[in-house]
Amino acid sequence: MPKILIVGAGQSGLQLALTLRDHDYDVTLMSAKTPDEIRAGWVTSTQCMFADSLSIERKHGLNLWDDVAPRAAGQGFSLGEPDGTRVLNWMGKWEAGPAQSIDQRVKMATWLELLEERGGNVIIHGVTTADLNSLAHMYDLVIVAAGKGELVQLFDRDPSRSPFTKPQRALSVSYVHGVESRPETPGAVDVWVNFVPGIAEHISIPGYTLSGPCQILYVSGIPGGPFDVFGDRPPADEQLRRHLELFKQYMPWEYERYRDAEITDPKGVLVGGYPPVVRHPVGELPSGGLVLGMADVVVANDPITGQGANNAAKCAESYLGSILEHGDRPFDRAWMQATFDRYWEYAQHVVRLTNTMLMPPAPHVQKILGVAQENERVANRFANGFNDPPDMADWFFEPEKAEAYLASVS
Repeated sequence: MPKILIVGAGQSGLQLALTLRDHDYDVTLMSAKTPDEIRAGWVTSTQCMFADSLSIERKHGLNLWDDVAPRAAGQGFSLGEPDGTRVLNWMGKWEAGPAQSIDQRVKMATWLELLEERGGNVIIHGVTTADLNSLAHMYDLVIVAAGKGELVQLFDRDPSRSPFTKPQRALSVSYVHGVESRPETPGAVDVWVNFVPGIAEHISIPGYTLSGPCQILYVSGIPGGPFDVFGDRPPADEQLRRHLELFKQYMPWEYERYRDAEITDPKGVLVGGYPPVVRHPVGELPSGGLVLGMADVVVANDPITGQGANNAAKCAESYLGSILEHGDRPFDRAWMQATFDRYWEYAQHVVRLTNTMLMPPAPHVQKILGVAQENERVANRFANGFNDPPDMADWFFEPEKAEAYLASVS
């Protein structure tokens, strides 16, 4: 049985390691932190996972929070003007099933412990290129699943698939308790997307954190705009205070819900930004050894469409299939490229959706969003596109297809 080394203890690396152990592969995973250190650390993402991604976890027995985590049944949408006026407000239902967001401090710490219980070899050690260069010859396949840090430099940017060279949004996240339910859907558990074009986007996500159910306040501000005021990385309470002041002016309907919110814990905040990028999947070590990149290492989208954890789950499942089908044959460059290409058949649609949503809405997109206010079928299809991005290619991206679809449902 091949020996496999996975570097990185996030959604993709841990999921792949755990599912390979189900097939008795000799798996070593290297994590920079212990489970206790992960739990005691800062939040790392918003990680809203949609139905198709959750079904992958359930298939492998990794859905350990279904009995405690909020289950979001749909995705709402509000469009505002810079003066704080809301001009659109509608809800789309997720027909494939509810979404779920588990704080990765909870999830990854538990999965790391589970991997050891299932016979995986876990090494707690930060990994440099020099480390990997000396380790790679001991394994039949080395996979890099750590989307940040020095190892990413092993994988060259693919300019043909990466239109952006700098961050498109200034990102800030606060995990909070005490958010009121939405007055138009009292008591409902939903994700809500708020757009103020040219200013910012805010996504409100029901989640589960160290202290139990919570609300995740995600903001992506246009660089240099009024929501780009978190670069000094303020303390958690100050970050939330700034969020609320901005909501009061630009999204007053959200301010009313969040005004009494409190931070879940001092490390329940996140600030950052990065350019969306697609990288070539095969990295070469100084020794000539080859390593395969996965998930955010090779396809890093802006979080505006909430695809990061979903991509990671689907990449891990795709790579699992490629490894199982390959058997004991050598994992050469051709196989690595083909393995990525198989995943790219799906991921290309995510990249297109995300990059489309980063741009000012085209006239046909504006029309779709406006029709969704009155047409439940259009609202539902838009919402379900976040669970199934390939479907967007049939009706959303191109004006002609959008017009044809809207005519068919009018």
